[in-house]
Amino acid sequence: MTETTRTLSDDELRALEEEYDPEARFRTVTRPVAILSGIILFLLSVYHFYTAGFGIPRATTHRGLHMGVSLFIIFLSFSALARNRHKTDGFAILGVPVYDWALAIGGAISAFYVPWIYSQLQFRVGNPLPIDIAMGTLLLVVLMEAVRRSMGWPLPVIAALFIAYAYFGKSMPGILVHPGADWSTIVNHLYLTSQGIYGTALGVIATYVFHFVLFGVMAQKIGLGQLFIDLATALAGRFAGGPAKVSVISSAMLGTISGSSIANTVTTGALTIPAMIKIGFKRHFAAAVEAASSTGGQITPPVMGAVAFLMVEYLGIPLRTILIAAIVPAFMHFFGVLVQVHLEAKRLGIRGLRQEELPKAWKVLREGWLSVFPLILLVWMLMSGRTPFLSAFWAITACMIVYLIQRIMAAGAVEGIKETAAGIYEGFVAGARQSLAVTAAAALVGVVIGIVTLTGVGFKIAFMVTSVAQNWAASSHDFLTFLPFELFSIQTLTLLFTLVMTAIVCVLMGCGVPTTANYIIMVAVAAPVLGMMNVEPLVAHFFVFYFGVLADVTPPVALAAYAGAGIAGANGFKAGNTAFRLSMGKALVPFVFVFSPSLLIVTQAFTLPDFLLAFAGAVLGIVALSAAITNWLMGPLLLFERILLPIAALMMIAPELISTLIGAAILAAVVLRQYLAGKSGPTLLTA
Repeated sequence: MTETTRTLSDDELRALEEEYDPEARFRTVTRPVAILSGIILFLLSVYHFYTAGFGIPRATTHRGLHMGVSLFIIFLSFSALARNRHKTDGFAILGVPVYDWALAIGGAISAFYVPWIYSQLQFRVGNPLPIDIAMGTLLLVVLMEAVRRSMGWPLPVIAALFIAYAYFGKSMPGILVHPGADWSTIVNHLYLTSQGIYGTALGVIATYVFHFVLFGVMAQKIGLGQLFIDLATALAGRFAGGPAKVSVISSAMLGTISGSSIANTVTTGALTIPAMIKIGFKRHFAAAVEAASSTGGQITPPVMGAVAFLMVEYLGIPLRTILIAAIVPAFMHFFGVLVQVHLEAKRLGIRGLRQEELPKAWKVLREGWLSVFPLILLVWMLMSGRTPFLSAFWAITACMIVYLIQRIMAAGAVEGIKETAAGIYEGFVAGARQSLAVTAAAALVGVVIGIVTLTGVGFKIAFMVTSVAQNWAASSHDFLTFLPFELFSIQTLTLLFTLVMTAIVCVLMGCGVPTTANYIIMVAVAAPVLGMMNVEPLVAHFFVFYFGVLADVTPPVALAAYAGAGIAGANGFKAGNTAFRLSMGKALVPFVFVFSPSLLIVTQAFTLPDFLLAFAGAVLGIVALSAAITNWLMGPLLLFERILLPIAALMMIAPELISTLIGAAILAAVVLRQYLAGKSGPTLLTA
């Protein structure tokens, strides 16, 4: 028996995104404020578009300008309390409370102050004037409030705790103790140097990420997102559980131009979730599939949210190296969800869409091929070694040209040009608006990074974690001595326990902190941990990043799952649990590329045999764990099979050959037993 659900309107989808995504909770403003904000946002996009193509000014000036304008608009756009965003304060100017105008102006002035005194900075750093301390303090307060309004409490609380740690260092327990720093020293380090607010995180947002956000908006404007959904439907809709597979594949495609989990969930879920419910999937499962798939946008090249560009800055390697390294992890992400979707469809006997419900792939490509051109141009330029911002400049230009052609073909020359101008204005405003929250967050994350460099707390945490891991490894190794062979070396166990603790912290941190901020913080804290275990820097960064993404579908926060549940009319917590379950298979992958770095292709340890072995182990491990979770492989699993398969999955990711062979043998034995038992259910490979 199938369920039905109505398709939500655009207004309902917008309200749903606002409910679960703090970055989308814009206040209702008066027409003058809307016009003022729109013009400023448009000019900000024009500035970035121009500098991407013709040269970026001095770093401090560029970052200060971007942050100052963003802070000004944030306080005009976000209410102090989200529930009051549609109300007008009694003591207001043009509908915006006076205190918000004060915060907006104060934030802009304090952000512009450092570029203004740039020529004097070399004489002021280490010996700040009282006005420097006052401006720095003002910016810290404004930043925390801006992030609280646009992203919630977690990141400001974390930043405040790090500042408190720096100030009260003498009172810290044990290994965490340090001499402490007075307020002047803290503000000097965070405000007047390049290791704090004006550091790498803000620089990456202002120099790279903004342009790719703008490209994503313009790509949606020319219909690239809809093309991906139609093409995925044509390719995968006819197979078992068709709409669910369409959800996974379209999310993978959409991830090439968008790095937002919640936005992707709402965009594709508006079409795929009702279709999944109609064909027979439970409501919470349909929501979970879309959420689990949409989180992959953040790890899908070439955009990857902001993290790819942060890796370039932190690791000092070309962007194309990062993009190549991301290919296999991104594939494994979507493969893990796809396997569970397929097994669930087989378990429930859900077929694909009827032939008459499917668009023709050739027709989709014939009608929409022009929309793909900007993306192809972007990928070609990035892989050719062009700078990211210049690549984005030409890709955005291509989007505008394609949009002009589309409008002229649809409405004629005169009307087409008018519609193009209006569309470009709307796209530039929307692109700048989407960057507001991440700009404030990046600046505030600079505070956390600054405290880490000021106090050295990262290496202290690394020492604690590795000490605990070594103790656990020694105990576990002693426990396994009854075996006639060494299943795991003590070094492998130490690394495994270190990775598990790091992964747990990444997921917990990500439950309340955006992926970009989570990545930056965890790299500062966790990268030294993995470095002490001789993990390659690129591998360590990908490990931290991958688990930070997983937090978007981890209860109790799981915002992407809650957004999907809103579309499906399902219980949000149940959808979150199911999305986490769907993501468990791909949670093995980061462990695989730590133990077998060849999986990332571009690492120093790469060899083709190692890559093929690691790839096969990851694929088989995902299949084994997915089967255990779903309770279906070629048919229903027996209890002992469901217990053995997760063990097999874990053994296949270990670097020791004997453990990999044992894991593969367990999986093969389960497959053979089901085959010989003559199970009537369809096999895994059956469409």
